[in-house]
Amino acid sequence: MDGILTGEGVLLDARPTSAATRLLAALLDLLVLGVGVFVLLIAVGALVPTASEELFRILGIVLVATITIVLPTTIDTLTRGRSLGKLATGIRIVRDDGGPLLFRQSLVRALVGIVELWLTLGTIALICSIVHPQGKRVGDILAGTYAVRVRGAAKVRAPVMMPPQLAGWAHSADLARLPDGLALSVRQFLSRATSLHPASRVQLGSELTAEVQRYVNPLPPLGTHPEAFLAAVLAERRDRELTARLRTGQRDAAESSQLHRLPHGVPDPAN
Repeated sequence: MDGILTGEGVLLDARPTSAATRLLAALLDLLVLGVGVFVLLIAVGALVPTASEELFRILGIVLVATITIVLPTTIDTLTRGRSLGKLATGIRIVRDDGGPLLFRQSLVRALVGIVELWLTLGTIALICSIVHPQGKRVGDILAGTYAVRVRGAAKVRAPVMMPPQLAGWAHSADLARLPDGLALSVRQFLSRATSLHPASRVQLGSELTAEVQRYVNPLPPLGTHPEAFLAAVLAERRDRELTARLRTGQRDAAESSQLHRLPHGVPDPAN
């Protein structure tokens, strides 16, 4: 399965990035950084042409710290793991649970990068990225992050349709909220059921049906096919959630319009 399973049970369609793509992104970032440092050095030299040697040493230390720690941490945090090089190559750095980078993860990656990127000219990072199954470098392993592809055509998945023979039962049934993990498993099973081995298809469908039945009352008519039952539950669950969201939106809009009205007794201005 290619993707990231978040803590909310949502599957993100994202695949680990290859070492070659990460290397290309790093080279692009390095090129942009080199141009920026060159311009900065020219500006500093023009502003302080008669500066002392000690001042130049201090500026050098500040410049090195900025390049190796401050800039990578700031850019990764503000862009949520999408520097210019990563943006150009269509990748993003995310947490292992699929969430966006936080300051802590960005700082850990930058600190580890001093050794694996700068002091070893990226050798350690490249070897680790090639060997690791998810293409992680050492900084990613310690920070709990990795690079994923975010470019390319999205997979279009057909919505789960309501079996006509179960529509009446589903509309009147009491459906409790399914755990996100179970709902995800059912959705994945229905989407690839036709590609499964017949024996595995029957076994997995029966197991999922037994789990979902715990959240349904009354049960469907006798003789209902497990896949039809699962499809009916998911379709009805989706329709009910959509209806609830529409009602919530209408209620919020009505309350908002009331809040913007003038106090009682004061006529609203004519538009």
